[in-house]
Amino acid sequence: MKETKTAIVTGGYGEIGKAIAKGLGESGYKVVLIGRDKNKLQKASEEIIQTTRNEDINYFAVDLSRKKEIEGLAKAWNEQLDVLVNNAATTPNKREETPEGIEKQFATNVLGYFWMIKYLHPFMENRDDARIVNVASYWAGGLDLNDIESQNTIYDNDDVYRKCKQANRMLSAAFAESLLEKNIAVTACHPGDVRSKLSNSLGHGGWELPGQGAETPLWCATAPELKGVTGKYFENRSEVKCRFADDKKATEKLYAICDKY
Repeated sequence: MKETKTAIVTGGYGEIGKAIAKGLGESGYKVVLIGRDKNKLQKASEEIIQTTRNEDINYFAVDLSRKKEIEGLAKAWNEQLDVLVNNAATTPNKREETPEGIEKQFATNVLGYFWMIKYLHPFMENRDDARIVNVASYWAGGLDLNDIESQNTIYDNDDVYRKCKQANRMLSAAFAESLLEKNIAVTACHPGDVRSKLSNSLGHGGWELPGQGAETPLWCATAPELKGVTGKYFENRSEVKCRFADDKKATEKLYAICDKY
């Protein structure tokens, strides 16, 4: 009997996250949705179950901007993990900080990815085809490693979002290298341009349906031809050279900075 694979999708009740989870559910995965709002998680999981007829859809309420909550998730986790899709993001219109005093976008959009990989990857080691997919963006750039929380600039949510997406792409390359010996593939990708709460808060709008936006992340997570492919960045199901990830010295510095939080 073929073993059921397990996947985690963060930001599982957002437009793209829910579509990714739905696609994984349709492919027969056991899917666990992660997000801050328990009621929204429950509603999304029930919707996915109804749509896919896959009863193996569950959820954990976790604030991904809080290291201790991700550590708590890892301590509660008691099974193998085959796919981790880091997708959750926030874009507050004014500067906010976590209770630990970390700028909210950086904490959620960057450290949330970092901590999920750091604490969940042991459950993925030496699986047949373990994959981590970091949903990043082509809308990336401007990151200053000497001002990682944008403390020395006037806060602009779009500007900070771009910095976070650059960091996602850089950290994907760093983790791809560090997890290579553990047989865990790490890729980053740009999803489609979907109208969502996040895109609207950035003033971008969007024109694609959630299913279209989820297409590339799903492909990265499940495509047989990508088995073992690691350290790459994709847009529209095609590899794109990433100038941020190519700067190995900078990616190592960013990794070290994040690891100190």
